[in-house]
Amino acid sequence: MDANNNGIDDSTELRARGNWNEIKGETKKKWANLTDDDLTYEEGKQDEWFGNLQHKTGETIDDIKAWFKRTF
Repeated sequence: MDANNNGIDDSTELRARGNWNEIKGETKKKWANLTDDDLTYEEGKQDEWFGNLQHKTGETIDDIKAWFKRTF
């Protein structure tokens, strides 16, 4: 289920929130140019957050979401 319509399954999102420090580390390994500030997530600003990741990584938002789903 995707209750907040962000393209990420709710169970995946809940696991991610619980392991955020690990996820940040793996994300910075994948995209070394990302900073802690880039990975600071604010509730309700998902589109802006993904847009920033897209800009900084050069990947599409769909590819970024798919990487998070595969990895976590």
